[in-house]
Amino acid sequence: MRKSVIFVADSLDNAHKFQSVLQTLDVDVAAGSSAAFPSLLRKHPTCDLVVYEARGDVLATLASVETLLLEDHVASLLAVVDESSLGELRLPVQVKSDFVVHGASSEECAARIRQLLWPGTEGTTADFITVDDMVINLATYQVTVAGKPLDFTYLEYALLSFLVTHPGRTYSRDALLRRVWGFDYYGGSRTVDVHVRRVRAKLGPDLAQHLETVRGVGYLWSA
Repeated sequence: MRKSVIFVADSLDNAHKFQSVLQTLDVDVAAGSSAAFPSLLRKHPTCDLVVYEARGDVLATLASVETLLLEDHVASLLAVVDESSLGELRLPVQVKSDFVVHGASSEECAARIRQLLWPGTEGTTADFITVDDMVINLATYQVTVAGKPLDFTYLEYALLSFLVTHPGRTYSRDALLRRVWGFDYYGGSRTVDVHVRRVRAKLGPDLAQHLETVRGVGYLWSA
């Protein structure tokens, strides 16, 4: 089934790349700048997907986009964000959403778009991890407890999902930096402690008991 996509960008590099990507898909495209986004939504109220280049204050931008999409729209959202913003990234929880970083390959961008527009096997039970009343959706980077979404940053989510998908194994702080952050964090390995505290606080006391501290070593998730 042919779909409708609104593409919003203020930079030529993303405009050119996504133009090429969207031309390969069975979609109708309406494109414009961030300033034109509200009018694009009014002209295309039944669009299926918004691809939005989020620059500057990413949290505020995505919150504004979510608010507009919740006004009688059912569109999903693919946010295009700077890699430097991943530490504080929060995807909208009231609309189906995903993200790619600036500079992602055309193949990855196309895959993310197809997943949002034509959901298929990515919605299988393999994408859902359940612990007590917590559900982690590995396809959408979202966590719910008793059906209510938790407001995790991307790195908080990534830390939790990594430990939950590797239960019963203790990881040092340096190992978690390599496996979750993906690089040697120059601010020091204690940033892991900060993120663990935040994750525990958001999970609540019952679920937080699963995230154990192994003194002198690091952390593990007990099943």
